[in-house]
Amino acid sequence: MKKTLLGVLGACALGCAHDPAPTEQLARSMASVRGAEEAGALAVPEAALQVKLAQEEIAQAQKLAKDGDNKKAELRAMRAGNDAELAVALAREDAARKKLAQIEQASRSAGGQMPPQQGMPPQQGMPQ
Repeated sequence: MKKTLLGVLGACALGCAHDPAPTEQLARSMASVRGAEEAGALAVPEAALQVKLAQEEIAQAQKLAKDGDNKKAELRAMRAGNDAELAVALAREDAARKKLAQIEQASRSAGGQMPPQQGMPPQQGMPQ
């Protein structure tokens, strides 16, 4: 009987243990937001929205951690980091599109045609 009671108490102690504060995840997420800002995400509307969402989620994660709900705080911080990484990708995509448009414009101005992109077969019906 004593062994059973001790086993139940031990299981409860393990199950009732608190998750550690998500300080590392919060720090990574905040760094991701700074990286997105440095990548020019604030100048791209879609990316800026993702940065704003990430900042709001970090604030929510900090509040959850302060209230002792560390598991939810960690998940919210992870989501913030993912949103910040999406903002970086969107900013890089925008920069690549702008660079491509500049190259195409320069080629048209020079009277030349765009060379086929590497690794891409020529499109049918398009002059080469």
